[in-house]
Amino acid sequence: MKPGDFVEARRRLEIKPAVTGEKLTTVGEAVQRVKDGDHIAIGGCLFSRTPLGLLMEVLRQNKRSLTLSRNLMCYEGEWFMAAGAVEALVTSWFGIGLPWGLSKILRERVENARIRFEEWSHLGLGLRYRAAAMGVPFLPTVTMLGSDLMAVTPAKTMQCPFTGQTLCLVPALFPDVALLHVHRADRFGNCQIDGYPHMDADIARAATTVLVTAEKIVPEEEIRSHPDRTVLPGMVVDAVVEVPYGAFPHECYGLYEADFSHFDTYVTKIKAKGTEAVQEYLDRYVHGTRRHEEYLALFGEEALRRQSRYARELAGRS
Repeated sequence: MKPGDFVEARRRLEIKPAVTGEKLTTVGEAVQRVKDGDHIAIGGCLFSRTPLGLLMEVLRQNKRSLTLSRNLMCYEGEWFMAAGAVEALVTSWFGIGLPWGLSKILRERVENARIRFEEWSHLGLGLRYRAAAMGVPFLPTVTMLGSDLMAVTPAKTMQCPFTGQTLCLVPALFPDVALLHVHRADRFGNCQIDGYPHMDADIARAATTVLVTAEKIVPEEEIRSHPDRTVLPGMVVDAVVEVPYGAFPHECYGLYEADFSHFDTYVTKIKAKGTEAVQEYLDRYVHGTRRHEEYLALFGEEALRRQSRYARELAGRS
């Protein structure tokens, strides 16, 4: 779909079969909705609430020719490059975080013209999702003006009719599929998030298909008792799956903290072996496991309990 094509985005939603009633399914069945060539928007931010359970299943099902977008891309993007599953990446940052530096795998691929990389400012990409969620072709902003990003993105400029100031116009971004992870949901797909919601609400409303994993499926009465926490209404969700520790070793606020030692080991191996290390990681953690329970078993129950304890302490919970 062309950037900002809200007419086509609306048409896709109009012809989409209505999903009513219960949305509960399995990870495997949910990911079958992802097609080769799709643009997948990833929820969460960096190593916060990354839908790893869904992303690993996309790789297990051998989807190809994908585009991935995310506000801050973590090492999941390296997985898709090493697996040969992705053609383009759209983000404002690519790396685990400042202590671990920028992605060496991305740099290697871009410098050798093996991947198309589209970089936006963090605000610019967020406004692209927001425009799509609103159903408009673009939003005006002052972000990126004066930066080199104006020359390497589809962004355009216009003169404000009220002030005469030059504005940057960022085109709406309409993903084919949104992959999200939340704290809790009911069987109808009403989803709640504790802590920062990041860009998840806009991503869900921007996408044609929305797949969600939840730490816990709860009765709808529990969702209704705290309606202010419902970030995603069931009407925008196509499938929901209960996947405890669905973002591990990334963090899920209040439930488990990110495992920084795991990140240290991952980056150390990449420094030594490059893409080969990523492939070895995939062989062990993704393709070497069939279900998320098997994947978690590689970390061990003690690691899960430890990171859960850290999260409760950080959130001020006993």
